[in-house]
Amino acid sequence: MEIISVFDMLKIGVGPSSSHTLGPWRAAERWIQELKDANRFHKIEHVSVDLYGSLSLTGIGHATDLALMLGLSGADPERIPTESINDIINSIKNTKTLVLNNEREIPFDYKTAIIFNRKFLPFHSNGLMFSALINGRRYKSTFYSIGGGFVVKEARQNAKANKIIFQCTLPYPVDSGIKLLEFSNQLNLPISGVVLENEKSLRDSETIDFELNRIWNTMLECMYTGCHTEGNLPGGLNVRRRAFDMHKKLIGESPYTDPQSWLESIRHTEVKFRQILKWVSCFALAVNEVNASLGRVVTAPTNGSAGVIPAVLMYYLVIENHEANFEHIKKFLLVAGEIGSIFKKGATISAAMGGCQAEIGVSSAMAAGALTELLGGTPEQVLVAAEIAMEHHLGLTCDPIGGLVQIPCIERNSMGAIKAINAAELALETDPKNVKVPLDKVVSTMWETAKDMNSKYKETSEGGLAVGVHLSDC
Repeated sequence: MEIISVFDMLKIGVGPSSSHTLGPWRAAERWIQELKDANRFHKIEHVSVDLYGSLSLTGIGHATDLALMLGLSGADPERIPTESINDIINSIKNTKTLVLNNEREIPFDYKTAIIFNRKFLPFHSNGLMFSALINGRRYKSTFYSIGGGFVVKEARQNAKANKIIFQCTLPYPVDSGIKLLEFSNQLNLPISGVVLENEKSLRDSETIDFELNRIWNTMLECMYTGCHTEGNLPGGLNVRRRAFDMHKKLIGESPYTDPQSWLESIRHTEVKFRQILKWVSCFALAVNEVNASLGRVVTAPTNGSAGVIPAVLMYYLVIENHEANFEHIKKFLLVAGEIGSIFKKGATISAAMGGCQAEIGVSSAMAAGALTELLGGTPEQVLVAAEIAMEHHLGLTCDPIGGLVQIPCIERNSMGAIKAINAAELALETDPKNVKVPLDKVVSTMWETAKDMNSKYKETSEGGLAVGVHLSDC
């Protein structure tokens, strides 16, 4: 069974896309390590990268070319100062050289070294092939960015349904909602408790807390940055940032000096229904505006859907429970990560494979289930909430204008967050015995829908809004 940790589903990285930015970035790092392991790294004369399928069709809009240059340069997406990204890229472009892994300078003309092929490779829609020239001979290696920053090689393909199989060492292995409930009942633990037991088999408790806290602080910092940054997003669509203006109206004259005091100030603002809707939308928009401008976000489960989970968690902290602490945040992230892993194992979290239902739909389900546990729901109701959220995203297409994660992607995060809250409230008023559609059924239905969906609506910018609205119109 595939082992997926919470820290696989919630990764810190740089936007705008987990599959088209973070994935290729990580693939470049892995390729360099391959070359070192084979004792070829120090002999390299030239490198090139071929992009295929969705990576090629929407790669420019998703900064795939920039991610490759950064990855080949040895930059770490979790820790690189985002303000230095443009300097690194401009240096590579202007000098036509690249310092491979920050160790060896080689010639590199990005216009010819990164090749965009419209062709799709059979294994996955997001394929990329690295090539190194050594003593007149080319050494090639192909990777696939399968969504959420996950990268695999075709050699690890399982004959059944393109699944990647690993030996399972978790004490309570979960690949479905039914199995998760079985362990919850067996251990008499909430969903978060089961997930924590599995995580403790992979790392110690102190590391778990440290990393979860780092993930939350990155989310909070991202919302804070988005709410305090004015202007238009890069990319040519001239999309104006909206979180700044919304936040300015909502926060009023409340005093604060940093993200934590900001959170406390929000708790004292007006909390009528309309204001709550606006705050949740503002949080989600803020994250994805940061994401669209190559800022640092938490993949949850993808970059394109990174705003849903922090917006819903922030809703709980500033609206529902002013006494909430790290333990509440911890439970929320543990539940969210586990629900996301069930969708990844049973379907997909890649928009290039399943459309936007695989991104916003999954993130909404993750947030809905996590919120339900914090609001006192039973393990059964947690899964009911996740099912409701996904059920009402089934069939959602991925049709980004200009291949950019701006329209309709940013707004979809606010809609996914609102749906998650609504799904949680519906689940809390539901007797699970009366539910007609279990979570596992909606997971399999989502996968069947993904397979039936026309490729035009799977992150290719060849259908829907992507062709209905032209760049010239913007």
